[in-house]
Amino acid sequence: MFFKIYQKYKPYYKENLHLALPIVGSQLGHTLVQIADSVIVGHFTDTVQLAAVSLVNSIFILVLVIGLGISYGITPLIAQENGRRNYDECGKLLSNSLIINLIIGIVIYVIVHFGVLLVIDHLDQTPAVVSYAKPYLSLLSLSIIPLLIFQTFRQFAEGLGFTKQAMYISIWGNLINIVLGIIFVKGMFGIKPMGVSGVGLSTLIDRILMAIVMCAYVLRSANFRKYLVSFKATFIDKVRAMKIMKIGAPVAMQYSFEISAFSGAAVLIGTIGAVEQAAHQIAISLAAMTYMIAGGVASAATIKTGNNFGKSNFNDLRKSAIASYHVIICFMAVTAVVFILANQLLPYIITNDVAVIKIAAQLLIIAGFFQLFDGTQVIGLGVLRGIGDVNIPTFITFLAYWVIGIPIGYLLCFKFELGVNGIWYGLTLGLLTASILLFLRFQNKTRKLNA
Repeated sequence: MFFKIYQKYKPYYKENLHLALPIVGSQLGHTLVQIADSVIVGHFTDTVQLAAVSLVNSIFILVLVIGLGISYGITPLIAQENGRRNYDECGKLLSNSLIINLIIGIVIYVIVHFGVLLVIDHLDQTPAVVSYAKPYLSLLSLSIIPLLIFQTFRQFAEGLGFTKQAMYISIWGNLINIVLGIIFVKGMFGIKPMGVSGVGLSTLIDRILMAIVMCAYVLRSANFRKYLVSFKATFIDKVRAMKIMKIGAPVAMQYSFEISAFSGAAVLIGTIGAVEQAAHQIAISLAAMTYMIAGGVASAATIKTGNNFGKSNFNDLRKSAIASYHVIICFMAVTAVVFILANQLLPYIITNDVAVIKIAAQLLIIAGFFQLFDGTQVIGLGVLRGIGDVNIPTFITFLAYWVIGIPIGYLLCFKFELGVNGIWYGLTLGLLTASILLFLRFQNKTRKLNA
């Protein structure tokens, strides 16, 4: 049975992985920045500053995914227009996307810098944690502007099937971020030790460099010359801007509903204590790595789906999507086993605090169980995005995380006194709900197209 399935989908596995692996490398870049920050702070400072990283990341990721989600709006459109060989339209879409993302980046910076920094004092967090969190959050909020410029050119290139360059830039960017982070945090080469603020500064510098390099690659490479004939950095029109926002805004909401659930969980856990908050940061950082790998496969599924949709090749569209489901189920099954069997060892990557490791080890077992649900739900979102179906999936994510996941997690934590584990049980149930509903939506839409 398994051999027959493998033979049927073998060509699609190869195509999808060839496209997905470089995207996975780029996707991991976003998570590795946070993990690198956690590792550097966890080993070179103390648990309070590690808790500050957890608090800031849980808040910042919520606004970050809004920008990232909107930047993803161009990818299926570029893939569809490329499938139709409408190269002139691709350049005009890039022009609109660049201006939209630049405006969104500035707006997010203003909201975080002048809004969140005032609210953070009233979240019932440990005062020492808040004092370290403020300067770190201020630097991260500024870094969103160059990050979204990088994302604009990255999503344009990936929509056309050029995925390796963004991966290479992300890898080099992360290496620079790690080196600078250690120098700034420890205070090397005559620089005064900056503590947790040091990783914020290194992240800002890293993202500025990545934006410059990615922009230069797209605008100067011969690969994109025919697509950039109609590109103008100052060109924006209502029709194309609305096309991008009609996909990008719901995608941003999808990410927001899921990520805000995990951010809300971090804030709730912060009311329990700094040790629990630091443990949550460790477990969620490791789980986020596997999620980003799944997200890379999902982005490839979006591109392949959009390209086949543009060509009206609905049979290949469905088979390619099913192949993506197979790939992610196999991968997440392996990571689930690793999380469960190595739950006592993995936390040492980030910290040596025994009290933190004890709680993080319990959370990693729960993370092992929700791996499959996390992977399959993001594939469902990716495929549906490729055919332009974003509104119903947005409602599904809201239902799964904010009607089911967080309320049940809250009850299990505070009413049934299961503590931090209870919140994670609620998150697992939310992921299960999203996975099932999105798969049913995928089946319904692709079967109709195929018919």
